[in-house]
Amino acid sequence: MVETAAILAQAGERSMVILDEVGRGTSTYDGLALAWAVAEAIHESNRCRCLFATHYHEIAMLAETCPALSLHHVRAKEWKGDLVLLHELAAGAADRSYGLAVAKLAGVPPQVVKRARAVLDKLEKGRAETGGLAAGLGDLPLFALMADEAEDEGDSLRERLQSLDVDALTPREALDLLYVLKREAQAD
Repeated sequence: MVETAAILAQAGERSMVILDEVGRGTSTYDGLALAWAVAEAIHESNRCRCLFATHYHEIAMLAETCPALSLHHVRAKEWKGDLVLLHELAAGAADRSYGLAVAKLAGVPPQVVKRARAVLDKLEKGRAETGGLAAGLGDLPLFALMADEAEDEGDSLRERLQSLDVDALTPREALDLLYVLKREAQAD
């Protein structure tokens, strides 16, 4: 915020400004409101060239009222369930958000991405029905998907262990089995 304040105070028509994720670290609406107001101020008051990177898709609506604003996005596509960044700049706003795909790329555990998908679906359904961001979240069970997944994983492990004839395993086979189970647990 300090840097943003300095830019707004000092940037002039000959300045080149790069702003990335203005409003990050605030509540959703605070962040969106700040990003919106800063973009307007850069356009109307500072009148400088500005590269303004944001995840707030709503900011694209400023193009309707700010004639010098030009929208661009970095192209990406999903292929076989994975996000492929094309490293190309294209005109216009992005057609959708790739936040969950980026989380997957960054190594966020699959069960967390799956849970985020459930929360996102609920948020989008609530927004479509009522226009409110968090509508419908009250009936979303806390960590339900992770609990179901953990239960399924536990059942699978339980079945494998119950099918073992522990007395027939050699010490080496038992140790090898432990290593296999550990690798599988770490892969999840």
